[in-house]
Amino acid sequence: MHAVGVTDSSIAQDTVQDSPVRLQAVSAAGQPDVTPALEQLYRGFEQELLVPLWTEIGDLMPAHPRSRAVPHLWRWERLRELAAQAGDLVPVGRGGERRAIALANPSLGGRPFATPTLWAAIQYLMPGEDAPEHRHTQHAFRFVVEGSGVWTVVGGDPVPMNRGDFLPQAGWNWHAHHNATAEPMAWIDGLDIPFQYATEAQFFEFGRDGIGDAERITPERSRSERLWAHPGLRPLSAAPATPGSPLLAYKWEHTDAALADQLLLEREGFGGTVEPGHAAVRYSNPHDGSDVLPTVRAEFHRVVRGAETAPVRETGSSVYQVFDGSGTVTVGDRSWTVSRGDLFAVPSWEPFSARSEAGATDSDADALDLFRFSDAPVFEALKLDRTQKDA
Repeated sequence: MHAVGVTDSSIAQDTVQDSPVRLQAVSAAGQPDVTPALEQLYRGFEQELLVPLWTEIGDLMPAHPRSRAVPHLWRWERLRELAAQAGDLVPVGRGGERRAIALANPSLGGRPFATPTLWAAIQYLMPGEDAPEHRHTQHAFRFVVEGSGVWTVVGGDPVPMNRGDFLPQAGWNWHAHHNATAEPMAWIDGLDIPFQYATEAQFFEFGRDGIGDAERITPERSRSERLWAHPGLRPLSAAPATPGSPLLAYKWEHTDAALADQLLLEREGFGGTVEPGHAAVRYSNPHDGSDVLPTVRAEFHRVVRGAETAPVRETGSSVYQVFDGSGTVTVGDRSWTVSRGDLFAVPSWEPFSARSEAGATDSDADALDLFRFSDAPVFEALKLDRTQKDA
């Protein structure tokens, strides 16, 4: 029995007002007739936190993917300028941990997410600074578009970072960074933070406040490179497979040579390129040929001057960074002229194409060089991957 003066109807009304479910009867094809009885039914649904499929099917089951993200471009020159200001104002240490500034897609409610599944940020380290050690379940990588002299220490293994290097790091590995030079250095961090945030599966742990003296003596190559960076050769003494690639640095000279050879073979009349004037490679795990990280795929594309890639749609999202050269990229109904360092997001099922306008003045290879990372491994594991080349 309810308290005096409180009726069943008032309790029901309070419950409906507090409910996050809001339903509106509308006159439309495929919808029931709008009647007082239907309105009463919908209030009952709201009260019990129920949502009928017939009011939501167009949103939940569209004819094709409709991403919450939108195509967007971030200019490197402006990112670097703001990162330098942060370098003067924001310390690196416990609490903030990293001077990392994330790309926020304008349609994702101000969250620091480049796409619904991918995080991209510019990280900026001042001369002599250490970024303290920590570990997290999020899978990560670093890509260096300019500069050298910083190294990351992963599991006690110092790994030099130089322009064009790609450095993957699977989740739950201790890592810290150090800048031994007299100049600041910036690079791009990529992580699956939005994906793990959505799945509520993330963990984080603080490590040492600083790195040891032995880790400050940077070798020319990391231990991981000495063991794993020999093309086509797998060490028989290697430990069992880890969640990500055991190779902690993919050096630019090898990436550059692979792309150059593809294009040279094309000019000689042999196959090897993705399409005319478009060479591409995927960074792979030397242990088994899989992606370097369980949730992130990384690729490098080179488009020669005057060539244009065919528009392609894919389920899943991508972030690109212009490594070298210039050109025009088109994502959905947006087109931008891009140059070194610029970053842009490609949402799920938005057509993407690129035209190279690079020359000797802005490119070492007379080509538009693009670094790309995506969430493709997730979609392939779930059998949700789909690709379509538009005419």
